[in-house]
Formats: sequence, C-alpha cells, structure tokens
Amino acid sequence: MISRTQAWLDRLVAWSPVLLLGGLAALTYWLNLQIRVGEPAFDGSRRHDPDVFVENFKAIVLDDKGRVRQALEARRADHFPDDDGTSLDQPRIEFTDPDKPRLDVTSDRARVTGDREHAYFEGHVKAVREAVTDAQGKTEGPVTFESEFLHVIPKEDRLVTDRAVRISEPRGTINATGLEYDNKTKQLKLKSHVSGQLQPQSLPQ
Repeated sequence: MISRTQAWLDRLVAWSPVLLLGGLAALTYWLNLQIRVGEPAFDGSRRHDPDVFVENFKAIVLDDKGRVRQALEARRADHFPDDDGTSLDQPRIEFTDPDKPRLDVTSDRARVTGDREHAYFEGHVKAVREAVTDAQGKTEGPVTFESEFLHVIPKEDRLVTDRAVRISEPRGTINATGLEYDNKTKQLKLKSHVSGQLQPQSLPQ
C-alpha cells in the first residue's frame, strides 16, 4: 500500500504543474506505473471508491536554481482505482515561473482523468494573472477570470467552458457565455451573449 500511495503522489506532483497554462506536455512518462499485474481483485477497483487519500495536500515544483515554479494545495486529494482519476477538494494552484506573469487558480473542487488528458475545475473557479509590462512600458492587467466551470485540455494547451464567464481587467469587464482559449496561439474566443465595456489602452508617456 505504501508503494502504491507513493507512486500516486509522485504522479500527482509530477502532473500538477500542467493543470493550466504552459508546460502542458510530457505527461506520459510515468503512466507505466499504472500497470499492476496480478493484483488481487479485492481492492475496490470495481467500485468508484477512493483507495488512497491525502488531507492538506501540498506540493511544489522547483526549477534548476531552486526557485518555486508551481505550487499545488488541496484540502484533500483522492485517488480512484476504477478509472485512475484524482479528485481535489478546494484546490489552489500557483504558477510562479521566472520571466512569466504569476497565475493563481482556485476552485471548490477539481477532477483529473486517469489518462491525464483532461482536468475539470468546478465551483467558484477564479484565475488571476498578474499585471505585466513590456519593453515599451505598456502595462496589461491584472486579468481575472471567473466562472463555475473550466475544462483544461493539457495536450492541446487549451481551456474551454460552456458556462457564464466574466473577464475583468483595469480597462473594464466582459461577460459572455462560453469561452475557448488557445494558449499556443493566444487566441480567445467568446461564444455568445457577449457584453461589457473596455476603455482604450492608454499609451505610455
């Protein structure tokens, strides 16, 4: 049981940096740890019951200089052997990669599929990207995203929701129903019921 628990924790920690935005690749190297040949069938695998859980779960990922790149916290993390999925209660994810704007994401709960292809965040989903200033002195943000649901597709580097969404920044607020964001192309698509107001971007003096 200890080895199975450690394997699950190692895989969850390894995957946590790619729950959102950036670095959303190389997710399969530890999938071989899923293969367990000849185990008894008395492990609850035929039912959707957790076999491992961790309360007050915390994990961090460091870069080669020892700086924190990502941090993941959850009040509780549960692993389900029937579909190899993981659920997170009150997750908080912080992305602090050097040379990239800080991004904090919180929700009431989240679910990661066993193949690590999809992550679903539900309940008071909020993502805040800090303000950034380019070489010309132009400042953008901070930007806040709020919805009740967010679907993250790591291999496609894409975020999707079909629910109401609000995007706020210093220039104003936009409301819409449905959103698709492609992090590779930086393209944002608002699907319907778009409303709001943004002030023109002021130029640096």
